[in-house]
Order: sequence, then structure tokens, then C-alpha cells
Amino acid sequence: MPSRPNIIFILTDDQGYGELGCHGNTVIQTPNLDNMHAESVRLTNYHVGPTCAPTRAGLMTGHFHNSTGVWHTIGGRSLLRQDEYSIANAFSDAGYKTGLFGKWHLGDNYPYQPQDRGFQETASHGGGGIGNTPDYWGNNYNGDHYAVNGEWTPFEGYCTDIWFQEGLKFVERHKDEPFLCFITTNAPHGPFIVDDSYSRQYDGQVENEDRANFFGMITCIDENVGGLRRRLDELGLTDNTILIFMTDNGTACGAKSGEGQFIANGYNAGMRGIKGSEYEGGHRVPLFIHWPNGGLTEGRDVATLTANVDMMPTLMELCGIARDDLVFDGTSIASLIRGDDIDWPDRTLVTDSQRITDPIKWRKSATMTQRWRLINGEELYDIQADPGQEKDVASDHPDVVEKLRADYDRWWDKVSEQFSGTIPIPIGSPEEPSVRLNAHDWRNPEAECAWNQASVRAANKCNGYWEIEVAQPGTYRFELRRWPKEEDRPIVEDIEGELKTYSDIKDGYGGGVAVPVKTARLKVGDIEQESAVTQEDKGILFTAELNAGETLLQSWFIDDAGEDIGAYYVYVDFL
Repeated sequence: MPSRPNIIFILTDDQGYGELGCHGNTVIQTPNLDNMHAESVRLTNYHVGPTCAPTRAGLMTGHFHNSTGVWHTIGGRSLLRQDEYSIANAFSDAGYKTGLFGKWHLGDNYPYQPQDRGFQETASHGGGGIGNTPDYWGNNYNGDHYAVNGEWTPFEGYCTDIWFQEGLKFVERHKDEPFLCFITTNAPHGPFIVDDSYSRQYDGQVENEDRANFFGMITCIDENVGGLRRRLDELGLTDNTILIFMTDNGTACGAKSGEGQFIANGYNAGMRGIKGSEYEGGHRVPLFIHWPNGGLTEGRDVATLTANVDMMPTLMELCGIARDDLVFDGTSIASLIRGDDIDWPDRTLVTDSQRITDPIKWRKSATMTQRWRLINGEELYDIQADPGQEKDVASDHPDVVEKLRADYDRWWDKVSEQFSGTIPIPIGSPEEPSVRLNAHDWRNPEAECAWNQASVRAANKCNGYWEIEVAQPGTYRFELRRWPKEEDRPIVEDIEGELKTYSDIKDGYGGGVAVPVKTARLKVGDIEQESAVTQEDKGILFTAELNAGETLLQSWFIDDAGEDIGAYYVYVDFL
């Protein structure tokens, strides 16, 4: 009997179904992924969340993303609820070595980090992308610091290369024992930064420089996939490794949508909508699975409706991990992948894109069966006859609309049970006695926050509160800062240079504006404190005696005119 199979799961960010040569794109160069496609079972009717964090929440738990607390990418709505049990937990508990290298995007404080959720070895950037506010200050894809098991560590080289290198090091360390390895690139998510050797080949073939760089980032990923597969061959691991390639949502830059979300330019494999859309192009993505010992070596399409919530139970079944105590919203599709001759029942799946503080029923939703797509509870498309979703046939099939609306209602009742629940960040926990809160996770009704470092430099006027949990009663110290400790600069001081937008950080971030604040204020629960801000202060310190339990924390920097911003970074220590 061969040993239990290994798993390497490659997940790319913002690459759509159409950014592959094997899917009909005649411009992009993806020879290694095209080869993998030819040697894999392909899920061709596979659906995810229309944006990054929601897809990851469903993939990691087998639960609908809204029910896990993750329905946005910022504003504290990308934190995976503490009681969710992840695929890494399951495999770790079953004796697998587990690792994640790249993007996590489900929380940056204990207990939401990947190393807190079952991944034994990790290297990752902060937030939803390199250069987000939780990330190490100044990261811009090359020569960055990444969190290795939670500790910021300097690296040389380009981010995509590093994720694959770290993933391969993990594989080499554990080649004689079963492992689960996620390689989760932040590419090709913007900013679109890649070496010219990858992007300039697309000059004159695509509509703009952003798309050339976007395609170049994918070609770099493709090159790394080829290197990974060659190394697996050298290590003798190919046959017993389940190798998966998947993307997390529709395209961000390979196509542009116009009126009615129909494609105005670019290539999207005939689908309507792009990233964030309720139409097919927002959430139908590729998934290839190659496993020689499992007989998965020849190209075969599976056109049955499937979803990211199916992957956790599927991989557990393929690896012989039986857990009757776990309940999933998805189902194992192992029999479909194996090609077993079974009568697969039709089912209804729902995905949606909320991207607001509090979810709204029917908002940007797709209620799906094998044949039908009900969009926003109103438009109906026969996806088999009309894959481009051009003709709304709701008036011709009122019975189908009624049934799908009832299916959606049942789904909504389930996922909305915890909408009003809190997802607090602990302070004073023995596991993380020093905590850095940041503006990426601010809560406010508009879900407005300084979610990237360019916004911090621009001193964006916004504020919000953090949901916190005081882990133990006692004295706490709070340090309010405009700049993170890595910058070590007075609160009011500028950074010399021209301001740049987040999309323009390839050659560095540029400058930062001065903020003429005079007063700092902190509110923790019912406790409020205020202090003057001098020209030399890098941080303003407050201490407070707190009782254990959940509460809210908010900060202010206020100028003479009464205008304010929040402290983009608050450092909290249990004394």
C-alpha cells in the first residue's frame, strides 16, 4: 500500500478563468499550466466567492463564507471566526505536516493567523496583499519582510518566487512523511508589479501596461509551477502527490466589463462579469487536479456544479481522513473526480459579493443549479443554453424562479444566523501578549478604512473601532501611532517625496503628508483618556485597568480645527 498522499494546493489571486492558454487565451503564455491542464481532471463548473477572502474562508472550512464571518476583504470582515475548524486543523490532527506560503487574508492577529488555524509552518504577508496596512512597512513585492510563523523575516527576491521556494523547502523537509502544502500567491493581484522580462513580451498585444504586467505576473507563476513539478519528479514525490491549481475569483485585469457587466475588452472565456460580479465571470474559476497514484493523469472535464466548499471534505476523503463529527456546507466530490459511474444529484448553491459592513439579502447574488442561474433574485439564465448570460428568461419560467428563491431563502436563513455576532481581536492573551492593531480591521458603518500603506502616507481621513476581547483582567498599555514602529517617525512629521497611489509603488512608496494634530484620544469600553501631542512624539501612551471580556476600542488624533483621523496603528501590551 502506498503511503497516504501528499497535497500541494496552488491558489493564485485575481487570475480569472480566461487567463490561461488552455482556456482559449491566445495571448498569455502559460505552457506549464497548459501541460498540467492536459494531465489533470478539470472542474469546469466550479464556483467560489467573487472576491479574495470569502473564497478562502469557504475553501479552508467547507462552510459558506458568510456564515464564517468573512464577507468583505477589509473592515474587520475578513476575520475567520474563532470556532471555525480548518482543513489544516483536520490534516494536522490526522498526522500530516501542514504549511502555508503566501497570502492568507483571514486575520493578522491571534487567533486568526494561519499558524493559529492548523498550519504548522507559515510564511506570509499581512492583510489581503503586499503593502496592505497589516503588512510589514515598505513591502513592495521585492526584497520584502514576510511573517515566518508570525515573526517578520527579511527575504531576497520576488514574492512569487519566494512563496514557491518556501513551499518547496517545506516539501523537502517533510518528503518522508505526509504533508499538506498551500502555495497561495498574492500575484497577479494589484499592484501589478513584475520584472520586465515577464511583462514586456505582451507589449503591443494587450490594451494597456497594467494588463501586460498582469499577464507577466501570471507567466511568472507559470514558470514556478514548472519548476515545482520538476522538483517533485526529482524527489520522487510526483506519483503520490495530489497537485491542485485553482484561482480565487474572476479576473481583475484580463478583461474589462462595460454596460450590463458584459465584456468590453480583453478575454474572459465567453463569460459575463469580472471580479466582484454576481455573473459567471465573477465566480467561476479553474481547478485542475493531478494525482498519478489516484489515476488522475489524463485530461478529463467534470462539468457538474461544484464549489470551493466541496474541497475540504473531498480532500479528506481522498486522503482517508474520516471525521463524522464535522458538518460541511459542501460535499465530497471525490467520486466525480475519480470518474465513478454514479447518478450525481442536482443541488442548489449560492454565492454572493457583499463587500459592505452588514450583509443585505439578495445583494450581488447567484443562486445556481446545473442548468439555472438566478441573479439577485430576479434575473434567470439557462446557463447551458446561454453561457454568456445574455437572455433573461425569468418571465418564461416563473416556477424555476420561485423554487430558486425558496432555496436562497433557506441558504440566507443559515448564513445569517451569526451576522450580528462579534469577531473580537484578543488583547492580553498569553499566546500574544503584545498586539498591534491596524486600520485595515477598523469597523464602521461604511467599511471605510486606511487598508493600504499608501493611504496611511496620504493621511486618509477615516476612523473606526476595533472589536477586542480582554483576555485577562489587569493593566494594559496602549500606544497610539500614525506611523508603525518600523518607520520610527514623529506623529506629525511628513516623509519627504511625492505622494504615490497604492497602484504605483513598484519603485517605492514616495512621500507622506504631515498631520498637524494636537491631541490624542483613546476610548476602551467606558474608559476615555486624552493627551497632548508634541512635535517630537512618535507615539502617545495610555494605561488602563480593564476587566476581562469583550468591548470596543477606538482612537483619535485631533487637530486645532477639530478635524480627526484614527491612529492607524495601536500597540497594546499587558503589563
